[in-house]
Formats: sequence, C-alpha cells, structure tokens
Amino acid sequence: MENKEEVKQEIKEKLKETKTKNKEFINEFKEFALRGNVLDLAVGVLIGGAFQKIITSLTDNVISPILGLFGGVNFSEYSWKIGKLNLRYGSFLTDVINFIIMAFVIFLIVKFMNKLAKMGHKEEKVVEEITTKTCPHCYSEINIKADRCPHCTSKLEKR
Repeated sequence: MENKEEVKQEIKEKLKETKTKNKEFINEFKEFALRGNVLDLAVGVLIGGAFQKIITSLTDNVISPILGLFGGVNFSEYSWKIGKLNLRYGSFLTDVINFIIMAFVIFLIVKFMNKLAKMGHKEEKVVEEITTKTCPHCYSEINIKADRCPHCTSKLEKR
C-alpha cells in the first residue's frame, strides 16, 4: 500500500513540475512573440505573401501571354518530355520573371523609403555667429566689437 501511495505522490509532483515548466515556456514564448521586431516581421511576411500573389497574377495573366505572342505559346506551357519525366521549364521561366519583377518593385520601394527618411532628417544648417571683421585700412582680422584696429590703430566705423 505504501508503494502505491508513494507512486501516486511522485506522479502528482511530476505533474505539478511539468505544469510549472509549461507555464514558464508559454510565458517565455509570449514575451518573445510580443516583441516589436517579431510583430513587424510577421506583418512584413503577410504583406509579402499577398504582394507575391499579385506579382504572380501579373506575370501569369498579363506578361507571359504578351511574351507568348512572340513565342507563339504561353511560357508556362513549355515543357520537355524525357520518357515519363515532364520538365516544365516554361513554368520555371515564369517564376524567374516573377522574381525579377518582385525584386525590382522591392528595390523601388526601398529606394522610395530611403528618400522619405532622408527628407525627414534634413540636416539643420548651423548659422555661425560672426565674431570677427576685417579692418578696412590694414585688412587685418579683428574682433567684431572693436572700434579701433589693434594693428594699425585706425578708428573703425560702428556697423
């Protein structure tokens, strides 16, 4: 009987320990997932996925048929059969075109965002306070407040 009670107690302790570890793990995951960078990344991935569908549609439904006018067929229909193997190189070409368009559009977006960032952080021009002037008689540089030149002792007009 004692053995059964000890086993039951040990099982209860293990369950309690496991629950505590699970709570710690869940709290650690929440802390990680709710950081700003992770949420920004998640939003970026979702927008990128939607944007990729638009680019794929543009390529499949607009660009490939136009290019197909020159080749006679839509690119995605090109394939090479080797026995039972069917290599669809036309689909690969379509995907390459998708990638090039996507990369170009992302390049333009990044370039535009950098331009916006530069406009927002225009350097403020620092106006230097004038502290010296030139003597009209000896052309020496003297303090702006001086009324007589220390070099040639000429009387200076006040400005």
